[in-house]
Amino acid sequence: MMYLKIESPLVYMIFNGLMLLGFVFLLYKLTERFYYKIFNRSLFIHFYPFKKKLSDKDRQFISTHFKFYRTLSAKRKTYFEHRLVQFVKKKEFIGRDGFIVTPDVELLLGATAVMLTFGMKYFYIKILERIIIYPGEFYSTVSDDYHKGEFNPKLNAIVFSWKDFLQGFKIENDNLNLGIHEFTHAIHFNSLTETDYSSKIFKRSFAELTLFLSQNEPLRKELIASQYFRDYAFTNQFEFLAVLIENFIETPENFKSHFPNLYRKVKRLLKFNFANY
Repeated sequence: MMYLKIESPLVYMIFNGLMLLGFVFLLYKLTERFYYKIFNRSLFIHFYPFKKKLSDKDRQFISTHFKFYRTLSAKRKTYFEHRLVQFVKKKEFIGRDGFIVTPDVELLLGATAVMLTFGMKYFYIKILERIIIYPGEFYSTVSDDYHKGEFNPKLNAIVFSWKDFLQGFKIENDNLNLGIHEFTHAIHFNSLTETDYSSKIFKRSFAELTLFLSQNEPLRKELIASQYFRDYAFTNQFEFLAVLIENFIETPENFKSHFPNLYRKVKRLLKFNFANY
């Protein structure tokens, strides 16, 4: 039998250090798995040893044009900035039909995605690789029709009409927000294809939500009769979730007062424990 003989004190220290790090990492992974199994949530959400920051100009732009950012605490704003910088860096932004992609365009698109995933540990939406922007409505080869926005999982892309994307933020309480709608589709599809804990948690939470509704016929009828959710919500489960989250983000107080139990389910789905939600 061979034994490893370490004579150098420095090598011995490095070896012991690596063994300790390996043990700590293994313990963390086991604890994270246990925490997910028991509580259906990540052990922690935000941990960034080296946080990225927006420039003063970009921070002022987001603060002026993105309400969600303004509602965050000072500490959470630093988390939001880090995620926004990283998200924009990771994705490809493509302008079509003469549309010029500026830093402000990237910031607004990225901020929408970061907002929706702010309660999740893994926020990149791995299935989404590129964001394509047209000046206005565009012809979709998927449906052979003109669209304002769509998520195309085969192309790993979201496509937006910039005019209609901006319109979604001009009126903040009409429950119509193209950006929120399409990014929700991407997050939903991502949860069906990825195996990270955030995707698993989202998938499990949505299953709980659909089970809750399937077992409550009076509530389903009330949802339709209330007209709080637009008719498009009842097309299929993907559109239902996208509309549900549009309403949750834009009119949380109305949502909570009309359908408190459903509101709590959506809050649990997004892990939104901040920004007055």
